[in-house]
Amino acid sequence: MEEKVIDMKPKSNFKLGRTISLILILVLFIGIAFNSYVIVEAGHRGVVLQLGAVKPVSLEEGIHFIIPFVQKVIPLEVRVQKAQSEETAASKDLQVVSTTVAVNFHLIPEEVQDLYQRVGLAYKERIVDPAVGEAVKAVTALYTAEELISKRSEVSAKIKETLSNKLANYHMQLDDINITEFKFSEEYNDAIEQKQIAEQQALKAQLDLQRIEIEAKQKVEQARAEAESLRLQKQEVTPELIELRKIEAQMEEIKKWDGKLPSVTGGTVPFIDINSIDQ
Repeated sequence: MEEKVIDMKPKSNFKLGRTISLILILVLFIGIAFNSYVIVEAGHRGVVLQLGAVKPVSLEEGIHFIIPFVQKVIPLEVRVQKAQSEETAASKDLQVVSTTVAVNFHLIPEEVQDLYQRVGLAYKERIVDPAVGEAVKAVTALYTAEELISKRSEVSAKIKETLSNKLANYHMQLDDINITEFKFSEEYNDAIEQKQIAEQQALKAQLDLQRIEIEAKQKVEQARAEAESLRLQKQEVTPELIELRKIEAQMEEIKKWDGKLPSVTGGTVPFIDINSIDQ
């Protein structure tokens, strides 16, 4: 009897090809499923790109369905962001001033698609930083170095107004601005120090002069008072007052006498007129 040999190889290849096809279909399905939605996180907006073109609307926070492999979502943060820089400018009196400025701003949520289309993601480097420098230089030139310190709040308000207008043109809103520090050249700082020393010396000299004038006036008034007192005393001196003073002097001498006559080798014994005392 003749033995039959069956070749199983073609059948095995068919099964293997079908398995691979199913795997590819499954992977494609999973890929489509994962690319058919996007989640926009809190504090962000999603800019939709459709075949590279920016759509005129943006996606709010949450989950959104998109066309897989056709649409792409670029997230942009719309929360408050901070930019800090140190700008060097010249004041009205041509003093070199280094100003440290801290700026808080945010992207306008409804206009993020326009910002992305015009500027892209590097809006801080391309727009915010240059705008801060330009605003600081423009406002600094309106004030002297001394006014920049004495009118700090006014300077800050002008910089804020100027910068706000510039950022608004690029779909950004300025929240606040803080001038954290003004730095001047060493020569100007030395001049300020010398000026303060001179003012202190002038004030001290003025106070000394006032003190001398007051002391002189006090001496004049004291002399006048003493002269007036002497004048009044002279008016009140009478013969009776003179006699009373003599009697008072003699009484003092009697109180001091110890009852002993002085020992002398010549001369007369001191004599006190008792009759005059009784009078």
